[in-house]
Amino acid sequence: MKCLAALGVTTLIGLGILTGCGGMPATMASRPQTMHTQAVTPQVGTGSVTQLNHIIWMLQENRSFDSYFGSLNAYRLAHNLPANVDGLPASASNPVVKGVGTVKSYHLNTVCIENVTPSWDESRRDIDRYNPKDPKAPMDGFVYSAANYAINENAAGHGTYADITGVRAMGYYTDRELPYYYFMASQFATSDRFFSPILSRTPPNRLAGLAASSLGIVNNIPKATSFKAPTIFTLLQNAGISWKVYTTSGNTYLGYFGGFYGKYKATHVFPIAQYLTDLKAGTLPQVAFIETGVETSDGSGTSELDEHPDTNIQKGAAYVSSLINPLMQSPYWKDSVFILGYDEGGGLYDHVAPQPAKIPDSIPPMLAPNNDIDTFSRTGFRIPIIVISPFTKPGYVSHTVMDTTAILKFIEIRFKLPSLTARDAAQPDMSEFFDFVNIPNQAVPSPPVQPTNAPCTNHKLP
Repeated sequence: MKCLAALGVTTLIGLGILTGCGGMPATMASRPQTMHTQAVTPQVGTGSVTQLNHIIWMLQENRSFDSYFGSLNAYRLAHNLPANVDGLPASASNPVVKGVGTVKSYHLNTVCIENVTPSWDESRRDIDRYNPKDPKAPMDGFVYSAANYAINENAAGHGTYADITGVRAMGYYTDRELPYYYFMASQFATSDRFFSPILSRTPPNRLAGLAASSLGIVNNIPKATSFKAPTIFTLLQNAGISWKVYTTSGNTYLGYFGGFYGKYKATHVFPIAQYLTDLKAGTLPQVAFIETGVETSDGSGTSELDEHPDTNIQKGAAYVSSLINPLMQSPYWKDSVFILGYDEGGGLYDHVAPQPAKIPDSIPPMLAPNNDIDTFSRTGFRIPIIVISPFTKPGYVSHTVMDTTAILKFIEIRFKLPSLTARDAAQPDMSEFFDFVNIPNQAVPSPPVQPTNAPCTNHKLP
């Protein structure tokens, strides 16, 4: 890949991030560069959310807020924005697995690491290593969980994990690795109190991201499962609102809702290439979900585009940019929002504890005999989110507690749909992210090219 300088990239807030072709990015730029945006005739809005005619949302994989945006304040200060993000504290650390000492949070020098575990029991130990059944939220078990996962996977013959001390769980990234995300989070809006809905791994969170409930699932979904519960797409279909699911690898969690999926698959579920076609052809639906949560096996077990710890996060970020940038350059920009989130924290360190939450429904957790006893009365861990729209408040940081089902609430409010469960009904409506009168991001910014050439060493922490 060519250097950014060679590509002649000019950005709104200037990044100056590469030392040379093929090398690891250097530190962030100290001053913003000249603003360059697409010229538009300023418009005044009506103040109503109904100006948004297209809602697109996408969930990438397994990233905690601190692992991605814990260093966002330094970037914001360097670009004349307030340091008002609850990011990584200077004291962020976890106790070592054995002996005396701590593992401090540290800047990773590789854009892929060995997997960690965010499962039901392990997530509770992440919160309180020594008392997971009655946690006081010291957030001290991430290293412990990562270490034991590696040891157990090696013993079971499922991998050759090198990091059996769990230090990888404390690593984080900055704009050095993720210039596109840092730019977009600062140009548009983010939140430091946005959580996954379920305190566990991907499957229950992906289900809750569509149905506002994990439907009892706490870890994996049993084979041949077919849910009859409604999803957000059921509500949209019943209301006559156009919708599509665009898949990265041909798979979607909507497939677990067999009857509905079977009826509408042919007319509403398409490969991601169709999204780009729809932007050009004027056929973008009113609501669209971009699915990266069910991937095909490709060496490390994913499509290599979902930002899972064992994949190259820069490739995933570049993939996301290839979907957002065309939207910003299309006629749809004027009345759309693209919400980028993550399904859950992935077992990566975050210093903020999960928050109390409304139990979605009467379906209890389907626990195995050895699982920690708990309910769905709290969120999962904090996750990154970026809200991208011409209506988004520039540089805005929300501090309002909400989880991924708030996206469902936002869709429901916009299109006058009923709630799916008590969880989405209790969510904030996300209106604080927007200014529907002044339309502050009408001019399309020029984001940096997301590099993909940083070192990727899964089994080595250089």
